[in-house]
Amino acid sequence: MARTITVKGTGNISVSPDYVIISMSLKSVDKDYEKALELAANKIENLNKALERIGFENKSVKTTTFNVQTEYDSVRDSNGNYKRVFEGYSCNHRLKVEFDFDTKLLAQSLSAISKYLAEPEISISFTVKDKAAVDEELLKSAAVNAKNKAQILCDASGVKLGDLINIDYNWGELNIYSQTDYCLEEKCMTMPVDSLADIEIEPDDIKVNDSVTFVWEIK
Repeated sequence: MARTITVKGTGNISVSPDYVIISMSLKSVDKDYEKALELAANKIENLNKALERIGFENKSVKTTTFNVQTEYDSVRDSNGNYKRVFEGYSCNHRLKVEFDFDTKLLAQSLSAISKYLAEPEISISFTVKDKAAVDEELLKSAAVNAKNKAQILCDASGVKLGDLINIDYNWGELNIYSQTDYCLEEKCMTMPVDSLADIEIEPDDIKVNDSVTFVWEIK
Protein backbone atom coordinates (compact mmCIF):
# COMPACT_ATOMS: atom_id res chain seq x y z
CA MET A 1 0.00 0.00 0.00
CA ALA A 2 1.41 3.37 -1.05
CA ARG A 3 2.31 5.83 1.66
CA THR A 4 0.59 9.19 1.32
CA ILE A 5 0.48 12.64 2.81
CA THR A 6 -2.75 14.65 3.00
CA VAL A 7 -2.52 18.44 3.20
CA LYS A 8 -5.15 21.15 3.22
CA GLY A 9 -4.08 24.18 1.23
CA THR A 10 -5.54 27.58 2.09
CA GLY A 11 -5.80 30.41 -0.40
CA ASN A 12 -6.13 34.02 0.73
CA ILE A 13 -6.46 37.02 -1.57
CA SER A 14 -7.60 40.62 -1.29
CA VAL A 15 -9.27 42.44 -4.19
CA SER A 16 -10.64 45.93 -4.71
CA PRO A 17 -14.38 46.20 -5.46
CA ASP A 18 -15.16 47.39 -8.97
CA TYR A 19 -18.89 46.68 -9.21
CA VAL A 20 -22.04 47.95 -7.46
CA ILE A 21 -25.34 46.16 -6.87
CA ILE A 22 -28.32 48.20 -5.69
CA SER A 23 -31.12 45.98 -4.36
CA MET A 24 -34.56 47.44 -3.67
CA SER A 25 -38.09 46.44 -2.74
CA LEU A 26 -41.24 47.53 -4.53
CA LYS A 27 -44.74 47.04 -3.15
CA SER A 28 -48.09 47.84 -4.74
CA VAL A 29 -51.45 47.21 -3.11
CA ASP A 30 -54.93 47.39 -4.63
CA LYS A 31 -58.23 45.63 -4.04
CA ASP A 32 -58.27 44.69 -7.70
CA TYR A 33 -55.74 41.98 -8.60
CA GLU A 34 -55.04 43.24 -12.11
CA LYS A 35 -54.68 46.82 -10.86
CA ALA A 36 -52.09 45.79 -8.26
CA LEU A 37 -50.00 44.15 -10.99
CA GLU A 38 -50.45 47.15 -13.28
CA LEU A 39 -49.29 49.59 -10.59
CA ALA A 40 -46.14 47.55 -10.01
CA ALA A 41 -45.42 47.25 -13.75
CA ASN A 42 -45.81 51.01 -14.23
CA LYS A 43 -43.39 51.76 -11.39
CA ILE A 44 -40.77 49.44 -12.86
CA GLU A 45 -41.25 50.91 -16.34
CA ASN A 46 -40.83 54.47 -15.03
CA LEU A 47 -37.75 53.46 -13.05
CA ASN A 48 -36.19 51.84 -16.12
CA LYS A 49 -36.82 55.00 -18.14
CA ALA A 50 -35.27 57.15 -15.42
CA LEU A 51 -32.16 54.97 -15.35
CA GLU A 52 -31.94 55.03 -19.15
CA ARG A 53 -31.77 58.83 -19.00
CA ILE A 54 -28.59 58.63 -16.92
CA GLY A 55 -26.89 56.09 -19.16
CA PHE A 56 -28.22 52.64 -18.31
CA GLU A 57 -29.28 50.18 -20.99
CA ASN A 58 -32.95 49.49 -21.63
CA LYS A 59 -34.58 47.34 -18.91
CA SER A 60 -31.57 47.37 -16.60
CA VAL A 61 -33.76 46.75 -13.57
CA LYS A 62 -33.94 42.99 -12.94
CA THR A 63 -36.37 41.06 -10.75
CA THR A 64 -34.82 38.72 -8.19
CA THR A 65 -38.02 37.72 -6.36
CA PHE A 66 -41.73 38.24 -7.05
CA ASN A 67 -44.85 37.31 -5.15
CA VAL A 68 -48.49 38.34 -4.83
CA GLN A 69 -50.42 37.81 -1.62
CA THR A 70 -53.61 38.97 0.02
CA GLU A 71 -53.55 41.48 2.86
CA TYR A 72 -56.05 41.77 5.70
CA ASP A 73 -56.52 44.15 8.60
CA SER A 74 -58.13 43.46 11.98
CA VAL A 75 -61.09 45.80 12.60
CA ARG A 76 -63.34 45.96 15.66
CA ASP A 77 -67.05 45.85 14.86
CA SER A 78 -69.91 47.55 16.75
CA ASN A 79 -70.01 44.67 19.22
CA GLY A 80 -66.34 45.04 20.07
CA ASN A 81 -65.31 41.90 18.23
CA TYR A 82 -62.39 41.85 15.84
CA LYS A 83 -62.84 40.63 12.32
CA ARG A 84 -60.57 40.35 9.31
CA VAL A 85 -61.17 42.89 6.58
CA PHE A 86 -59.72 42.39 3.11
CA GLU A 87 -57.30 45.23 2.29
CA GLY A 88 -56.26 44.16 -1.17
CA TYR A 89 -53.70 42.27 -3.20
CA SER A 90 -50.07 43.02 -2.38
CA CYS A 91 -47.66 42.76 -5.31
CA ASN A 92 -44.07 42.52 -4.05
CA HIS A 93 -40.94 42.75 -6.17
CA ARG A 94 -37.33 42.49 -5.10
CA LEU A 95 -35.31 44.27 -7.75
CA LYS A 96 -31.68 44.99 -8.51
CA VAL A 97 -29.58 47.12 -10.83
CA GLU A 98 -25.86 46.51 -11.38
CA PHE A 99 -23.08 48.68 -12.82
CA ASP A 100 -19.35 49.38 -12.76
CA PHE A 101 -18.34 51.28 -9.63
CA ASP A 102 -18.65 55.02 -10.19
CA THR A 103 -19.44 57.52 -7.43
CA LYS A 104 -21.38 59.87 -9.69
CA LEU A 105 -23.44 57.12 -11.30
CA LEU A 106 -24.22 55.70 -7.86
CA ALA A 107 -25.52 59.11 -6.74
CA GLN A 108 -27.59 59.51 -9.92
CA SER A 109 -29.05 56.03 -9.52
CA LEU A 110 -30.11 56.61 -5.92
CA SER A 111 -31.69 59.92 -6.90
CA ALA A 112 -33.68 58.27 -9.71
CA ILE A 113 -34.83 55.43 -7.46
CA SER A 114 -36.01 57.82 -4.74
CA LYS A 115 -38.17 59.70 -7.27
CA TYR A 116 -39.97 56.66 -8.66
CA LEU A 117 -40.19 54.33 -5.67
CA ALA A 118 -42.01 55.61 -2.59
CA GLU A 119 -40.20 54.72 0.65
CA PRO A 120 -37.75 52.38 -1.10
CA GLU A 121 -36.02 49.71 0.96
CA ILE A 122 -32.54 49.81 -0.50
CA SER A 123 -29.31 47.94 0.14
CA ILE A 124 -26.04 48.67 -1.64
CA SER A 125 -23.31 46.08 -2.12
CA PHE A 126 -19.80 46.42 -3.50
CA THR A 127 -18.35 43.40 -5.26
CA VAL A 128 -16.28 42.44 -8.31
CA LYS A 129 -17.50 42.08 -11.86
CA ASP A 130 -15.30 39.12 -12.78
CA LYS A 131 -15.92 36.62 -9.98
CA ALA A 132 -14.45 33.79 -12.06
CA ALA A 133 -11.04 35.50 -12.04
CA VAL A 134 -11.19 35.76 -8.24
CA ASP A 135 -12.07 32.05 -7.96
CA GLU A 136 -9.17 31.13 -10.22
CA GLU A 137 -6.63 33.21 -8.31
CA LEU A 138 -7.87 31.82 -5.01
CA LEU A 139 -7.53 28.20 -6.13
CA LYS A 140 -4.03 28.84 -7.46
CA SER A 141 -3.10 30.34 -4.09
CA ALA A 142 -4.52 27.32 -2.26
CA ALA A 143 -2.60 24.89 -4.50
CA VAL A 144 0.71 26.69 -3.95
CA ASN A 145 0.07 26.83 -0.20
CA ALA A 146 -0.66 23.10 -0.03
CA LYS A 147 2.40 22.06 -1.99
CA ASN A 148 4.66 24.27 0.12
CA LYS A 149 3.26 22.70 3.29
CA ALA A 150 3.66 19.19 1.87
CA GLN A 151 7.24 19.85 0.83
CA ILE A 152 8.15 21.24 4.25
CA LEU A 153 6.64 18.23 6.00
CA CYS A 154 8.43 15.79 3.69
CA ASP A 155 11.79 17.52 4.12
CA ALA A 156 11.37 17.52 7.88
CA SER A 157 10.41 13.83 7.85
CA GLY A 158 13.23 12.70 5.57
CA VAL A 159 10.98 11.54 2.74
CA LYS A 160 10.40 12.68 -0.83
CA LEU A 161 7.18 14.12 -2.20
CA GLY A 162 5.84 11.91 -4.96
CA ASP A 163 3.02 12.14 -7.48
CA LEU A 164 -0.24 13.94 -6.76
CA ILE A 165 -2.92 11.30 -6.16
CA ASN A 166 -6.12 13.17 -5.34
CA ILE A 167 -7.67 16.64 -5.04
CA ASP A 168 -10.76 17.19 -2.91
CA TYR A 169 -12.59 20.50 -3.28
CA ASN A 170 -16.03 21.65 -2.18
CA TRP A 171 -17.44 23.80 -4.99
CA GLY A 172 -19.39 26.17 -2.75
CA GLU A 173 -20.27 29.74 -3.68
CA LEU A 174 -17.91 32.33 -2.24
CA ASN A 175 -19.06 35.50 -0.54
CA ILE A 176 -17.20 38.05 -2.68
CA TYR A 177 -18.55 41.26 -1.16
CA SER A 178 -16.95 44.20 0.58
CA GLN A 179 -17.78 44.76 4.26
CA THR A 180 -18.36 48.46 3.50
CA ASP A 181 -21.79 49.55 4.75
CA TYR A 182 -23.15 52.31 2.48
CA CYS A 183 -26.54 53.52 3.62
CA LEU A 184 -28.63 56.62 2.91
CA GLU A 185 -32.02 57.50 4.34
CA GLU A 186 -34.76 58.29 1.85
CA LYS A 187 -34.55 62.05 2.50
CA CYS A 188 -30.81 62.01 1.88
CA MET A 189 -31.30 60.32 -1.50
CA THR A 190 -33.30 63.34 -2.67
CA MET A 191 -30.32 65.63 -2.14
CA PRO A 192 -28.85 67.26 -5.28
CA VAL A 193 -26.93 64.67 -7.27
CA ASP A 194 -23.77 66.78 -7.28
CA SER A 195 -23.79 66.84 -3.48
CA LEU A 196 -23.95 63.05 -3.29
CA ALA A 197 -21.38 62.63 -6.05
CA ASP A 198 -18.93 64.86 -4.17
CA ILE A 199 -18.83 62.32 -1.35
CA GLU A 200 -15.82 60.29 -2.43
CA ILE A 201 -15.91 56.76 -1.08
CA GLU A 202 -13.44 53.94 -1.46
CA PRO A 203 -15.04 50.61 -0.51
CA ASP A 204 -12.94 48.36 1.69
CA ASP A 205 -11.03 45.61 -0.09
CA ILE A 206 -12.73 42.23 -0.30
CA LYS A 207 -10.85 39.55 1.62
CA VAL A 208 -11.62 36.03 0.43
CA ASN A 209 -10.30 32.65 1.47
CA ASP A 210 -10.90 29.08 0.42
CA SER A 211 -9.35 25.68 0.97
CA VAL A 212 -8.55 22.56 -1.06
CA THR A 213 -7.33 19.16 0.17
CA PHE A 214 -4.51 17.42 -1.72
CA VAL A 215 -3.13 13.91 -1.37
CA TRP A 216 0.42 13.11 -2.52
CA GLU A 217 2.37 9.90 -2.60
CA ILE A 218 5.49 9.97 -0.42
CA LYS A 219 8.65 7.99 -1.16
